[in-house]
Amino acid sequence: MKEGIHPKYVETTVTCGCGNTFKTRSTRPEIRVDICNACHPFYTGKLKFVDTAGRIEKFQSKFGSGSYSSLQKPKKGKKK
Repeated sequence: MKEGIHPKYVETTVTCGCGNTFKTRSTRPEIRVDICNACHPFYTGKLKFVDTAGRIEKFQSKFGSGSYSSLQKPKKGKKK
């Protein structure tokens, strides 16, 4: 390997949004993730929605009331 062109490989602390932390090695000193093995539904067997951008609330507010205009059936009008 050439000297001086590769980044330093250091011990890294990975921090999850659920509060879980663990150590690994990387070229970055700290890594933040949204989901890890301690809170992922595949590993825990529990249903959990990961919504960091508020998309679920936006969808529910848009379609939850049932008044979305494109989903409404057209009214039958009287023909003259």
